[in-house]
Amino acid sequence: MTDKHHEEVAGLLLAAGGGRRLGGRPKALLEHRGRPLVEHAVGVLRAAGCARVHVVLGARAGDVRARADLTGCVLVDNSDWAEGMGSSLRAGLASLAGTGARAALVSLVDQPGIGVAAVARVLGAYEDEKSLVSAAYDGTRGHPVLFGAAHWPGIAATATGDRGARAYLKEHAGHIRLVECADVAEPFDIDTEADLRHLE
Repeated sequence: MTDKHHEEVAGLLLAAGGGRRLGGRPKALLEHRGRPLVEHAVGVLRAAGCARVHVVLGARAGDVRARADLTGCVLVDNSDWAEGMGSSLRAGLASLAGTGARAALVSLVDQPGIGVAAVARVLGAYEDEKSLVSAAYDGTRGHPVLFGAAHWPGIAATATGDRGARAYLKEHAGHIRLVECADVAEPFDIDTEADLRHLE
């Protein structure tokens, strides 16, 4: 991996959800390996090669700041977090404006089965600000996703509700470079009580 990847690609962690199906427990604060899940997710982005990491917080943001070690991260408060992932994606991309970042590598806080190896593969496929890269699992698109800066306005314009960038990616499917990651990661979400078994 070149220095270009470190300098030009910012990690963007979406960690604002309120955990509605988890009885209102914010996913960022769920424990994984003895630490809040948000802290684990930041560590993955850093270890994979993202020198800069922006974290979008929402539900109980004050508690997340108090309990998780997010030293060195840019923390972005999304007051509209209850609207869904789209608002967090918009807030995160807006926070990258003017930073010199030419791409954002977007990951979700509730996918601890996606580790350093998968994130590094997606990061390694970055070329320039027109890059559009997605991890794939047995050929099916998943996370993380890398958006070159040329795509940010279009994503922000279409990111609504819980759909995130889905509409934009569907429209630009022919331009997405898929990076197979099924051999190194499991793309499960922590959405329900039953999913908590995935946490250590």
